[in-house]
Amino acid sequence: MDRLSDIKHITRSLWSTMDTCDPSSLTLELGGFLDQNAVWQGFKPVQNCRGASEIVDHFWRPLRESFAHFERETHILMAGVSDGKQASGQDGRMWVGATGYFHVTQTQPVFGVPAFPKSLKLRWAEFLEFDETNKITRIQFMIDVIDWLEQINCSPLPRPKGAAHVYPAPTGINGMDFPNTGSEATLHYARNFIFGGLNAFDSADLSSMKMADFFHPNVKWYGPGGIGACMSFKEFETLHQRPWLVAFPDRKVQDLDNLIAEGAFFAGSSMPGVHATHTGPYLGHRASGQPLAINGIDFWIIQNNQITENWVFVDMIDLFDQMGVDLMQSARYLAEVV
Repeated sequence: MDRLSDIKHITRSLWSTMDTCDPSSLTLELGGFLDQNAVWQGFKPVQNCRGASEIVDHFWRPLRESFAHFERETHILMAGVSDGKQASGQDGRMWVGATGYFHVTQTQPVFGVPAFPKSLKLRWAEFLEFDETNKITRIQFMIDVIDWLEQINCSPLPRPKGAAHVYPAPTGINGMDFPNTGSEATLHYARNFIFGGLNAFDSADLSSMKMADFFHPNVKWYGPGGIGACMSFKEFETLHQRPWLVAFPDRKVQDLDNLIAEGAFFAGSSMPGVHATHTGPYLGHRASGQPLAINGIDFWIIQNNQITENWVFVDMIDLFDQMGVDLMQSARYLAEVV
């Protein structure tokens, strides 16, 4: 196998082990995959941590022990060499990116989310950085907490304007095993889109970004809980892009922790990846005037030189925390009155 295939195979082995091993052996098992100083960068309210013991204590053990049923479904699994800096040039760092669902039955509160006796589908996204010995040195991980809270009727945000809970696997293409051909062209497209189009907003007119040049008219944009899915480019502009830019008109994509491409897929993860100032109302909350650093993970697929699907993760809990709004406190209150 080539190096990219190797690290995808290791990622699958990691998941198989951590999803099924006895909770008492989680630290030992995880340690076999990690560099001893590996860093885990996660979603609020889970704190960042270092080393197998902390990662298990703060994330893996609470995750596993809070669910009577736990099953992973993977929609996209890809690997590549990163080219995520605004000044172009691969940095030699190798990453795996993946996303899908956890199918769970929650029996205990976890990460501040109350337990409700129903089956849930939790959106997850993960990026893993590998060193030259194929040990994992960094993990960036998100669960869509707002979508999770929406499923148990405890979301502290208004009902999303987009469609709720629409996060399918790629349409008409296998997101797990696909030819690596065309990756270089895809990465070039990705850089033009991210550092060109997304950063081109002139603070007055959406057309300055020329998003219509990149997105197919019938693009499916699978946004995070609180925003929802947009089922066309028109919906994307109306339901997400315009409210986002009213709230954060100066937002800019910075150097990313990673940007990779494989075949027709490209993806990036950065904590943070966007800097902005909250100068307009957003999802029922007035402008705070606060500077923001926004954590996000994205996956895209291009067909015939246009983006046809986009899976989007934003750490909304962390975003609103910087705006001075404690969404988890509100969620706990709602859980008490539901």
